[in-house]
Amino acid sequence: MTEKISSREKEILIGTILGDAHIAMLKTAARLEVTHSEKQKEYVLWKHAELKHFMRGTPRLVKIKDARYGKTYRQWRFATNAADWWTSLHRIFYRNRIKIVPENIADLLTSPLSLAVWFMDDGGRRNDSYGLFLNTLSFTLPEQELLQRCLQKNFSLETRIHWIQDGYRLYIPSNYAKHFCETVYPNLIPSMYYKLSFNPVTTSFARLDRARDRK
Repeated sequence: MTEKISSREKEILIGTILGDAHIAMLKTAARLEVTHSEKQKEYVLWKHAELKHFMRGTPRLVKIKDARYGKTYRQWRFATNAADWWTSLHRIFYRNRIKIVPENIADLLTSPLSLAVWFMDDGGRRNDSYGLFLNTLSFTLPEQELLQRCLQKNFSLETRIHWIQDGYRLYIPSNYAKHFCETVYPNLIPSMYYKLSFNPVTTSFARLDRARDRK
């Protein structure tokens, strides 16, 4: 199955595995599972269409009840067919069923498309500056440093590691915001433009007095 995967599909997969996607191990093989909030329907449909030949069904809207707060959330989900290809990716990106950053991430995260998908999954802009961020909360500090070196080497991007309530996230300073936005913009879908602090088409920055931390 590996040889049937296009370069574009591989690049999308690298980005979304670093982001919100999950590779679930089943009895005989693994599968990719994708979940996004209800408001990101357009993004889910785009991702599903891009990876359509792996699919076993269509995206579906599900309700999730949070008993702790008495709230109900609606999410879009889809999953791929189980296959050895996903098992191979699971070996690269998971240890003891926990997602990791592999040591060779600089050999995997090389294309602007991968970076754009990762940003659409887990990125956003600050409310107090033109800086941007990638929510990398599940990764350890050494893994954050691996990602830092990868972004510097492959995209000439300087980043900072910031501690927030639940863990670390990668911060892209304001002086690199324009470069970052120009790098990812061509591969962003229109419904995700709101995450950018700089628009390469209009050559304008977002208005900080209206912005929130937007993921």
